[in-house]
Amino acid sequence: MSEIILMSDARVAAVPVEENGEPLVDVSARLRVDDRKHEDSGGAEVFLRQGVLDRLLRAQALLPDGLRLLFVEGYRPPALQRHYFETYADGLRAAHPDWSADRIRSAASRYVSPPEIAPHSAGAAVDLTLTDADGRELDLGTAMNANPEESDGACYTGAGNITEAAKANRAVLGEALSAAGLVNYPTEWWHWSYGDRYWALQTGAPAALYAAKEHESR
Repeated sequence: MSEIILMSDARVAAVPVEENGEPLVDVSARLRVDDRKHEDSGGAEVFLRQGVLDRLLRAQALLPDGLRLLFVEGYRPPALQRHYFETYADGLRAAHPDWSADRIRSAASRYVSPPEIAPHSAGAAVDLTLTDADGRELDLGTAMNANPEESDGACYTGAGNITEAAKANRAVLGEALSAAGLVNYPTEWWHWSYGDRYWALQTGAPAALYAAKEHESR
């Protein structure tokens, strides 16, 4: 297995950002959108940078007939990102009081990005899955947003402890999104991004295109 670089890795934070000024756009008229994150985000979750949306539409066109992307969460306000990270880190700290602060930060970053580099807060990342033509979600091995503890690591994109059907569905999703220019965060099969620091590190781009920004919810 190739090395998994976590969001907490210093190599991610070291990537420079050259903000290109692309707007955050509402994806709800272009993609099938699920509302499970609406209460947390108040509507902000349906926004993404234009360049990310363009690539998602390209990926959707590459899917086999009868399959659709199901968009769950894009933009995440920085304050909400910090809340998610600190809440998860607090849980790890309670479960592992002997762990150092660095180990807590690293373990937490398998599931929630540290706020200062979070791709979601730049409008660069999307959490998504696949549905059939009738809108029924396909089996991708775990519930979306299942953490490593509750899924026994099955949330990792390359996990072996899922069914062959789930592996095949992950492959279909991954092939389309990769071909459209997005990169996966390998501890979360559902998390893909373009234009953020993690994308730049993985693709060799000289800089990220999008910085974190504030955006009022609808």
